[in-house]
Amino acid sequence: MQAFRPHQLLFPHHPPPSFILLPTAVTSAVQFPRRRHLRLRILSAATNTPIPSLPDAASAFHDYQLLFSSQPAESIDPLPLLAADGRLPDDFPAGTYYLVGPGMISDGHGSTLSPLDGHGYLRAFRFGGGAGTVTYTARYVETEAAMEEREEGTGKWRFRRPGHFSMLKAHKTAMRPSSLKNVANTTVLSWGGRLFCLWEGGHPYEIEPSTLATVGPADLIGAAERRRWRINVFYILPLSAGLLGMPPKRTLSHYKIDAKRNMLLVLSCDTEDMFLPKSTFIFHEFDSNFELKQKKTFLIPDQLMIHDWAFTDSHYILIGNRIKFSMPGMLSSVTGLEPMISTISLNPSRSTTPIYLLPRSLDKKNRARDWRIPVEAPSQLWTSHVCNAFEEKDVTGNIEIKIQASVCSYQWFNFKKMFGYDWQSEKLDPSFMNVGMKEVPHLVQISIMLNSNGACSWCTIANSSSHWNKPADFPIINPLNSGQSNRFMYASSTTGSRKLLPYFPYDSVIKLDCYTGIVKSWCPGSRSFIGEPMFISKKTTEEEDGYIVVVEVKQYAVFKQRCYLVVLDAKRVGHDDAVIVKMEVPEHLRFPLGFHGLWDGK
Repeated sequence: MQAFRPHQLLFPHHPPPSFILLPTAVTSAVQFPRRRHLRLRILSAATNTPIPSLPDAASAFHDYQLLFSSQPAESIDPLPLLAADGRLPDDFPAGTYYLVGPGMISDGHGSTLSPLDGHGYLRAFRFGGGAGTVTYTARYVETEAAMEEREEGTGKWRFRRPGHFSMLKAHKTAMRPSSLKNVANTTVLSWGGRLFCLWEGGHPYEIEPSTLATVGPADLIGAAERRRWRINVFYILPLSAGLLGMPPKRTLSHYKIDAKRNMLLVLSCDTEDMFLPKSTFIFHEFDSNFELKQKKTFLIPDQLMIHDWAFTDSHYILIGNRIKFSMPGMLSSVTGLEPMISTISLNPSRSTTPIYLLPRSLDKKNRARDWRIPVEAPSQLWTSHVCNAFEEKDVTGNIEIKIQASVCSYQWFNFKKMFGYDWQSEKLDPSFMNVGMKEVPHLVQISIMLNSNGACSWCTIANSSSHWNKPADFPIINPLNSGQSNRFMYASSTTGSRKLLPYFPYDSVIKLDCYTGIVKSWCPGSRSFIGEPMFISKKTTEEEDGYIVVVEVKQYAVFKQRCYLVVLDAKRVGHDDAVIVKMEVPEHLRFPLGFHGLWDGK
């Protein structure tokens, strides 16, 4: 037998077919036959006996794979959760924490997808209020693709459609019309008594809040839209609808809630823009009854990809990720040689980042400024997520706009390798997410000064804190401060303590004081990883008065995993008593990390 070298554990492009070896850098060439190893795993699950930890290189690789392992089981009936540590305070608010993400990426028939293409798995943690019970429910979003690929009755999966980021071993052939799929796996929205799961490339799916049963696709913006007939419609729309399986207009997965005005802000764009050197963005504002109160359309002469965005009292803010249409990628996609995402590529032709300040309100200053001309930020950055933006006006009439975001470099960002997914080997390579600090997502503050006439005087980009030089993403604030000035920001980050996984997966919640730059952190412990934190406000005058909920996935051994929902005191992050309660999800329902969540208070 040929030895399995250490680098293969971190770059598993060609894993051996019949055995697993520990890395020779850690120990001598000790071999574990695959069959015996699988038998050990089964016995361990049955007897609950611990398995000795593998050396660090092997455990790092296996820990990474388990973060995105599939979970076919659902918990349709609410299941009470037991507290593994602590208890909820008597004044804890009633409500539900929803979390969505990819729950099924491997079908057991030889196909493994990118996590971005995994079927949406919605989890609901329902808090009864005070020290009452917390129940857990989990169900798959029954999209058209999910119903086609999941066998009714048995619940077994067999992938029949590729995703935008993946290929299938079952049929690596040319794309056929509507072969791609909406997986509704990115964000959760609760508004006007309705619940939705959103995905970047298609319509949201409406969910019944009490049971998590899928109602069906919902076109939130369709009633307000009318097609603007142009010559390219006859050529581009059939292409985008047939090859990409996407509607003419797509609703972006990230929405915003203006707590000050009690308005829901939704952003959509023309699907055809993926093939054209322009971008059309349509902003919709809905009141609490889902009545459309404002709609604004902006045609930008630049080809951009927007995942997340921001707003202030006066502006919608887009930090432009420049892209371009790739004809070679299109040809490779339609012939089945590469994933459909190859149709577009990054456009690093400029050394700056365009920031579009689009008028939300038509005051004198906004009318004077040409919004089609972006502010060019002095660095080339790819924006991952935007936390908040707000305006500060001085006595002379100048306005400073501050934007808090997580960004990465164009040199690192790669559509086809997100989360380390290799579409050719269908493996997850942890080394992709663990390169240099300046490349992977990190927190920055962008400051733009507009003079009294609305012209840009200057624009700067700086790290959010000089005290924190580690990667971070999923930044959040107290939602009551959205669009307004905030002092505190929370995010997922890393201790950097794992030699082979120094930057990702995240293993810490950080709390950043934007006034002082001081950063405090909470870490759940060794071989524990976290997802996106979520702020639950106590709705007092103190900005940091609230709770942080976050999912923790802990690896006790290579094949032994536990999932917890952790509640932190937002004020006490960085202190020994930060954890209020930790609730354990039953082992048979352990789940992969999600993408984005939502707190829906009663």
